[in-house]
Amino acid sequence: MKAIVVTDEAAGTAGMRLAERPDPEPALNDVVVQVHASGFVPTELAWPSTWTDRLGRDRTPSIPGHELAGVVTALGYGTTGLSVGQRVFGLTDWTRDGTLAEYVAVEARNLAPLPGDVDFIVGASLPISGLTAWQGLFEHGRLQTGQSVLVHGAAGAVGSMVTQLAREFGAYVIGTGRAADRQKALDFGAQEFVDLENDALEAVGGVDLVFDVIGGVIGKRSAGLIRAGGVLVSVVGPPEVRPADGLAIDFVVMPDRAQLGEIVRRVRDGRLRTHIGTVADLDDAVSALNPTERITGKTIIRAHS
Repeated sequence: MKAIVVTDEAAGTAGMRLAERPDPEPALNDVVVQVHASGFVPTELAWPSTWTDRLGRDRTPSIPGHELAGVVTALGYGTTGLSVGQRVFGLTDWTRDGTLAEYVAVEARNLAPLPGDVDFIVGASLPISGLTAWQGLFEHGRLQTGQSVLVHGAAGAVGSMVTQLAREFGAYVIGTGRAADRQKALDFGAQEFVDLENDALEAVGGVDLVFDVIGGVIGKRSAGLIRAGGVLVSVVGPPEVRPADGLAIDFVVMPDRAQLGEIVRRVRDGRLRTHIGTVADLDDAVSALNPTERITGKTIIRAHS
């Protein structure tokens, strides 16, 4: 099969190349999925799990990508809950070959059914962004109706999901980003917007929850905005500064079939819109994942049409 592989961590996305790789075989409780569309997060190439297996052994050349939408083509021994020919979407294991390929082997429990009226490209854009938003807001942030939420990167793939889900839950949402992102963040439901390059972040005042996808100096400044009893939720590592009277939580997104079902249900009824930037075929994936200009939204790679 054709796949995108990486062998040099220092090279980043520039080290990607298209190659022929063996077709995957399903292990116990696995399925093999014909990948119709795949998502990719550039920070994957800095994750140890991209380069080594669970025992710390080198596993290059490895196939990156962990989001997929496609069709089940084979079942491993003992696999239940899914069937050959079924449309699915979900999130693959971090330490195994991923989804920038024509086929992938993945644990069946990490996948959810993809309804027939949801396009594969849309399905592939949902798992990391949707699950990160859902888990950060509701599991780790313990969001309550009526609270205020500051969403960094509100026009991005994750931030736009956070914004929409928080608004649906009855929160007051303040988005942040670059000046060019203002209208997009407002379109996704932010009620205010802070231009991080020109506006004073501290002018926001106190908020109940900060959802941080940026870290660094912005993450440090955000800690001072947390009201007593509030939460700073980070997906970019442990916060360097903790709120004086609140919690600081960092987490790694986990597969969850039930949550994927909640997310895709909202897509179908119009409550949730995904933010897709570029769509490219697998043959053109290397150039698409190494853009020469800034792209907003998620890049989706199409392996089968």
